Amino acid sequence: MADNLFYQQGFENTSFADIANKVGISRGNFYHHFKSKDSILDAVIKRRLANTEKMLTDWHESENSAEARIKCFINILLMNRAKIKLYGCPVGSLTTELGKLSHPLLSDANKVFTLFKRWLTTQFKALGYDDVNAEDLAMQVLARSQGAAIVASAFHDESFLYKEVEAFSLWLDDVN
Repeated sequence: MADNLFYQQGFENTSFADIANKVGISRGNFYHHFKSKDSILDAVIKRRLANTEKMLTDWHESENSAEARIKCFINILLMNRAKIKLYGCPVGSLTTELGKLSHPLLSDANKVFTLFKRWLTTQFKALGYDDVNAEDLAMQVLARSQGAAIVASAFHDESFLYKEVEAFSLWLDDVN
């Protein structure tokens, strides 16, 4: 619940009371489990990391080639297109907001991006790229996916995501 509220409203704009109300328990009971909004944020980040690790493992196990696994990453834009159109990327939105706040948990939130970067680098290495080029390509994929999410959200345009994913896939075919 807190994860969705942080995504939809922003961390700063979400109050402890908002979260308690959404969960349906009193603030007192909620304080028993979480002493601060930062402790909730920490739990949200840990949950996002665990979910991301599971998703990447699932892609690795379900797809036979590195190219197909990278396309799974690219297609996440389409899987989440309605939410991206409204709120942007959950990872990018949170890290951007925490960066503006100079929040102490920013480095923890960035671990999701680091996880994506390492995983994508591994996929490009499997395609035959050396360490430096594989990491550069991974960063290009991250940057392009974040850019697509920002533009789709700014213009509330899901169709842009379809066009971008198609162009992204063609780019990957050329890189491969």
